[in-house]
Amino acid sequence: MISGHKHLMQPLMLVLCMFFAGRVTAQSTPPGEKEGYAQVIAKRAAKIVEALNVTDSAFNSQVQHIIIDQYYNLSITHDARNSQVKAIREGKSELTQTEKDHIARIENTAQQHLTDLHKQFLSRLSKLCTPQQIETIKDGMTYGVLQVTYKAYQDMLPQLTGEQKKQILTWLTEARELAMDAESSEKKHAVFGKYKGRINNYLSAAGIDMKKAEAEWRERRKSASN
Repeated sequence: MISGHKHLMQPLMLVLCMFFAGRVTAQSTPPGEKEGYAQVIAKRAAKIVEALNVTDSAFNSQVQHIIIDQYYNLSITHDARNSQVKAIREGKSELTQTEKDHIARIENTAQQHLTDLHKQFLSRLSKLCTPQQIETIKDGMTYGVLQVTYKAYQDMLPQLTGEQKKQILTWLTEARELAMDAESSEKKHAVFGKYKGRINNYLSAAGIDMKKAEAEWRERRKSASN
């Protein structure tokens, strides 16, 4: 299914393949695993598109293919980076400075590819989708963590000012942009976790006792469920 997408080998990905050519050792994924991954991302993309509630089958198919391409391209970048880093670290308890610098260059190059892919992905979506539909797609790719977390902060801290709410939403939105490109569910959640730490520090600096607020919130939720 994925191999037939006309957008799959875009110029950016050709550059990526050239960069990694000959530098990734024996990273041939067994056919069964490739097929399994294709099915996973196809189902994931279909679920995201379903949330748009659009009845136009041609539109849905186009958007689904764009999302599948993005997942596939992100996977290429992450896998190539991980293989190169693994090859450098293999069998070594300590790395030389040269090796550390080499890993840093690999990671920086991969991050630039991820950034370019992100921009390219949103550009393709914008030609078909409304801003609100793109928001829905972003939430779908990050398990709706932004909305859930933002609502939780408001429920936990009803005294939040408009400025504080705006700052929390700004940081969670920034986290979502980064989480969209993360390689696994665990790492997507880790991105949000990092930003939630920043938010908690911000609120603590404003005089809010976050531990007390969270404990009281849990008690309110527990009472409400009884």
